[in-house]
Amino acid sequence: MTTVVPSFAGTGLAPALLATLSAQGITEPFPIQAATLPDSLAGRDVLGRGRTGSGKTLAFGLPLLHRTAGNRARPGRPLALVLVPTRELAQQVSTALAPYARAVGVRCATVVGGLSLQRQADALRAGAELVVATPGRLHDLINRGDVRLDQVATTVLDEADQMADMGFLPQVTKLLEQVAPDGQRMLFSATLDGGVDRLVRRFLSDPVTHSVDPGTATVTAMTHHLLHVDAVDKPATLAQIAAREGRTILFMGTKHRADRLARQLLAKGVRAAALHGGKSQPQRTRILEQFRTGQVSALVATDVAARGIHVDGLDLVVNVDPPTEAKDYLHRGGRTARAGESGTVVTLVLPEQRRDVSRLMAAAGIRPHSAQVRPGDPTLVRATGAREPSGVPVTIAAPPAPAPRTRAGDGTGAPGRTPHRASGRPRRPRRPRAS
Repeated sequence: MTTVVPSFAGTGLAPALLATLSAQGITEPFPIQAATLPDSLAGRDVLGRGRTGSGKTLAFGLPLLHRTAGNRARPGRPLALVLVPTRELAQQVSTALAPYARAVGVRCATVVGGLSLQRQADALRAGAELVVATPGRLHDLINRGDVRLDQVATTVLDEADQMADMGFLPQVTKLLEQVAPDGQRMLFSATLDGGVDRLVRRFLSDPVTHSVDPGTATVTAMTHHLLHVDAVDKPATLAQIAAREGRTILFMGTKHRADRLARQLLAKGVRAAALHGGKSQPQRTRILEQFRTGQVSALVATDVAARGIHVDGLDLVVNVDPPTEAKDYLHRGGRTARAGESGTVVTLVLPEQRRDVSRLMAAAGIRPHSAQVRPGDPTLVRATGAREPSGVPVTIAAPPAPAPRTRAGDGTGAPGRTPHRASGRPRRPRRPRAS
């Protein structure tokens, strides 16, 4: 039976890490942290299963930094690696771990597509103990000779199920084959389907498994609503929801629909912006910053935003286009009710979608509140805070134009291809040309 620690002080973490936790206002571990820290600090392989937003970043980040501290990496030879499926998640992990890494003198490099390949190569060659990376861009840098993984003693796979969904497991497998064979591996995933179980069997040695929020991993702090609406009423209903006080994410099925809804909302006086895989990384970064600061109040997103985005105080997620799979519903909803906060997930359901959405809820283990609504209904207002938009068109400062695509690809998929289509799914790999 494994130990569950009631406080960080009882884990044996480095004093500098404990002091940083206190400075960050983190006084006690979340369940996934309390469960995994004794084993991960002891160097055991760990398989962690928990919902998005449950505190997994510190669950693997603290032991990784504790065990890496005091060691110095040679140029291009990192000592620890965190692999994540998306650019946004890589940047979120890097930001979350930055104060702790500084506290123990661990140098970090973030390796993602859409940003300067040469700058990332320079950072690696300058020396970094910890690399947080998306698989494709890391492959690019390995192929260029900018980095080797043979000194990596601690490897983390975060959101492994998403990497499987995006078609990255062959790349992940090749990367894991290059790290130190006797090192520690930690894998965190909401599910073990899509080939993730094969990764566990091949690369984790006698792992300790910790599951938090079992099953669908939903929490009581999250409220779910199905709002049935007729097609003729849907645009006005959407506009009223988007015009509410506070920040809202509205999920769409394609980037074209996301762009169109954002334009429609701007015309009605809602500070809206679209976020999807068709945007360059500088554009996506700026849009997220506008959303965090309140310049944008309604973020219209495809599933590219369903993982790796954390915005404090986000309390409403709206599925404008219902997802087709339960795991997508849970990950969309995971943008709210994070780390103990409360939140609401609303799904708009047209008459012809009722049967499919009912099956989706059953598969996700959700028992939602259900109501038929029209624009201005008290039920709509109670569930979402909907209000009438001003009707005065607004303009949001445009992010910078996309940078030219390089031969190295965008770094989240295989070199020379873009993994995110409008639907958020990877393109099929192109057949390599004869050299």
